[in-house]
Amino acid sequence: LSSTPHSLISSSIGLLLVFRTNSAYQRFKEGRETWENLLNICRDITRMTSVYERDIGIKTKQRIQRLLAAFPYLLHHHIQPRCLNHELCEEIRDTPHALILNEPRSIHRGQRKSKKTSKECWVDKRSLPWCLLPDSVLNKCAQSHNRPLWVADRLALEFTDIKYTDNWTSRERLALLNSASKMSDCIGHCERIHQTAVPLNYARHALRSLTLWSFTLPFGLIDKLGLMTGPAVGMVAWLMFGVYQIGHTIEDPFQGSLRLTDMCNSIYRDVMYGDRNEAGMRRESAFRKDGEKDNDWDSLGDAFGLGWTVQAKENMELYNEQLVLSP
Repeated sequence: LSSTPHSLISSSIGLLLVFRTNSAYQRFKEGRETWENLLNICRDITRMTSVYERDIGIKTKQRIQRLLAAFPYLLHHHIQPRCLNHELCEEIRDTPHALILNEPRSIHRGQRKSKKTSKECWVDKRSLPWCLLPDSVLNKCAQSHNRPLWVADRLALEFTDIKYTDNWTSRERLALLNSASKMSDCIGHCERIHQTAVPLNYARHALRSLTLWSFTLPFGLIDKLGLMTGPAVGMVAWLMFGVYQIGHTIEDPFQGSLRLTDMCNSIYRDVMYGDRNEAGMRRESAFRKDGEKDNDWDSLGDAFGLGWTVQAKENMELYNEQLVLSP
């Protein structure tokens, strides 16, 4: 065969692969930015509730912290259910640690609607995030089909119940309510990426075209490459199908491309800084001044008095990047 047909078709196949890979990367990037925004929102709420701890109250602050820490895990479970397998279910079925979640059952085209609109999902109360909520709250949250949205609504209720003081005014309350609305927006963004797949016809057409092109490629190269046709076609097919597989892998970033567990643990560590955890996910709080004195800062003196000369100070002010220290 002549190599002209493959040369003409290769540009079209290249465009198909480029469009698919670019769209998949945009979905991956949007998913990563959504979880980054969620991390920043949780940190901002934690900082604000810690600064206004006296006005909010310790009990209310603890409830807000636990709801915040549970939110990312519930969102992770919402877009990627992590139910216990059959063996673990049998182990905890008759124990007080078992919890049944009502997951919505998907209805496929052509399937009749049944009376059962949900399926059972078993989890262990001793694991995150279920151990962060008391049983009275956990039972209500478990019955909701959208548990992260339930937590966002409960956070909004907690913010609304905080009484006004001289420091805590409607401005602070509206700021926290706005943060709760942003958390709800993160749920919608994740649902849109997860539930809206790349059109199946587009993916099938790209794969079929690439398969047909790769299958007929040896007939166009055999007269020019001879015995090297096999290795050359194998290398080209590996590169082309590799690009296709990359787009297929990252088009749904919540199915393994993004390390959601690490992000959830990061939010938990930054929010629950006051709770001890067996896994060691705990950071030191900057909102506690235990063991510190005001005169500790005064004892440091002038920063330029610690071995710095006047010439070094002038050079630092001029260049701001390179500090020249005289002997």
